[in-house]
Amino acid sequence: MKIKCVVVDDEPLALELVCNFVKKTGFLILEEKFDSALDALSYINANQVDLMFLDIQMSDLTGMELARVLEGRKGKQSPKIIFTTAYNQFAIEGYKVDALDYLLKPFGYEEFLNASQKALKYFEKQTATNHSTAEDYIFLKVEYQLVKVMLKDIVLVEGYKDYVKVHLVDKNSPILSLTTLKNMEELLPEGQFMRVHRSFIISLDQIVSISKSTVNMGIMNISVSEGYKENFLQFINKWIN
Repeated sequence: MKIKCVVVDDEPLALELVCNFVKKTGFLILEEKFDSALDALSYINANQVDLMFLDIQMSDLTGMELARVLEGRKGKQSPKIIFTTAYNQFAIEGYKVDALDYLLKPFGYEEFLNASQKALKYFEKQTATNHSTAEDYIFLKVEYQLVKVMLKDIVLVEGYKDYVKVHLVDKNSPILSLTTLKNMEELLPEGQFMRVHRSFIISLDQIVSISKSTVNMGIMNISVSEGYKENFLQFINKWIN
């Protein structure tokens, strides 16, 4: 597998160092390098990028701000991020935008390679999930490990600001994963799952009963919000009419 990368850093020496590390890593492809987050954003909007090595403290737009802009785009897959920074206080913020890893400057090639291999494992698992059947699985980041979850066991996903609750069949407590509902919407297969509210994705196989404005998932009733009602009504029309 080859991973398309860009490197973003406004420090020339740091930029060249990371670019050299990318070039010597066989499964990484250096597409472009940028000393401006705004220039990187323009490129990513026009080109496919799988992974960014992204500095945080930059003058025009910080790396954290760029990550949030990319996360908020509609209908576009955002590149995954490995942050590179001299400031360790940003580690928690990095996980809030679903960063794959966090490299604290100065770092050597061994640390860089470890983070890159983590990205490789992530993309390999994503590829396997995208080619799976409806009875396959996904991996969720839970604390400091990836947990395998069978798609058929998911009842619904409940979103909060910085994490999601994944409610499972025959489980009293949901799984807490440090990711966003938008990322879950991209991860879960369309046709098996549907977003019906800004805070909820439901499994269509786990619906107990439905109406024009609510859906009963057994463990709770969920109101279908206005922005998602049209898609939901298209789904239930064959049962109501």
